[in-house]
Amino acid sequence: MIQTTLACLTRTLFFVMGFQVKVKGKIASLLEAPIFVAAPHSSFFDAIISALTGMPSIVSRAENLSTPVFGTILSSLQPVSVSRQDPDSRKNTVIEITKRALSRGQWPQILIFPEGTCTNRSCLITFKQGAFVPQVPVQPVLLRYPNKLDTVTWTWQGYSLKELCVMTLCQLFTRVEVEFLPVHVPTEEEKNDPFLFANRVRQTMATALNVPVTDHTFEDCRLMISAGQLTLPMEAGLVEFTKISKKLNLKWNHVREQLDTFAAIASASKGGRIGIEEFAEYLKLPISDVLKELFLLFDRNGDGTIDFREYVIGLSILCNPANTEETIRMAFKLFDMDEDGTITEDEFACIIQSALGVPELDVSMLFKEIDADETGKLSYDEFKDFALKHPEYAKLFTTYLELQRYQLDLLEEDDSESPEVKHSPVRKTTIPVSETPIARNKVCPESNEEDNLSTSDKKDD
Repeated sequence: MIQTTLACLTRTLFFVMGFQVKVKGKIASLLEAPIFVAAPHSSFFDAIISALTGMPSIVSRAENLSTPVFGTILSSLQPVSVSRQDPDSRKNTVIEITKRALSRGQWPQILIFPEGTCTNRSCLITFKQGAFVPQVPVQPVLLRYPNKLDTVTWTWQGYSLKELCVMTLCQLFTRVEVEFLPVHVPTEEEKNDPFLFANRVRQTMATALNVPVTDHTFEDCRLMISAGQLTLPMEAGLVEFTKISKKLNLKWNHVREQLDTFAAIASASKGGRIGIEEFAEYLKLPISDVLKELFLLFDRNGDGTIDFREYVIGLSILCNPANTEETIRMAFKLFDMDEDGTITEDEFACIIQSALGVPELDVSMLFKEIDADETGKLSYDEFKDFALKHPEYAKLFTTYLELQRYQLDLLEEDDSESPEVKHSPVRKTTIPVSETPIARNKVCPESNEEDNLSTSDKKDD
């Protein structure tokens, strides 16, 4: 009785506001489809679906409950509220949706806007999986606003709620079309894979709407806002977060931190992209063949610049896996030629010059940045702290370490051939061994009087 009364009042309210509602298709019963999934979600006026479907429970963000009039109506429908700030809210929401969907009539139908945020209806963004986890049939519901003047779209970069209400009330009438598509019954494959279930329902709805789909989500909107605050072009934050986070196991907060670093690098460039000059300046290294190769590993599309998406993927695939405790420890030992537990500027310069192939490279600025306590020597903790905060260097270190291992393998192969030389019938002239000592890492000659490396020393390195 209460739901029927609320449905009538809501329809009356929309009629008074000048809405002309056109309904297509058949509304599924509770037994046919416990869940309605509606898209595209573009306005608080989308609540008209609730009146048409008998006022079902609705999944809505907690902030909507405080909206005048509409918030009161929502609160009376036993809503499932989602808080975007609470890290456990989404998990609890999915549990509650599943419990209600499987209640066999004890709870009313549930209305869900699976996009999770408002868009401008030009495409369908990634569907959240909450509506599809319960493994029950869902009925897709389409929304259209075929008006010459758009006074309903409520996006994060548009008109406020009050402005939209005033503009809509100033219209003689506002058209809205609501179409109920046939119920989508999940296959066994879709029941076992909510992501697949969601994507197939989204594609069905996009085809009916004649709009494209995109892998962007609300998290991309948050990154766009952050990019604008960092004086980057707002589109720099578009990284298809859900797609890459699933493949690379990334968290939003981590990607947000990487956006700060990216903004610091790209601040000198126009267009919010990193060129080879900005890349070299950030690393405090000259443009060399080695640096160009590293840059190309980040520049996935080969356009000569690195956008934020390429930067995130590059760090995740190339740098972070290489930036392990073991790699950092090996790199430190490589720099620490005299094995005294610290790295001097000369030792640091020797390896960097050799790794980049630039003998005259001045690394004093880079060394000073790492030398936090300004002692003129780098401790392991200083070196590790810098490496963890600047994972871009990890690929340079690992590439150089691989080269060192390759050279050592070649030397060991030469040593293994020496017994054959002894048994050779040809008598060879003895060549005196050079008396110049060789450094432990085979990069720079040392001036101390030590014996040459033995085979065991090479293996230890």
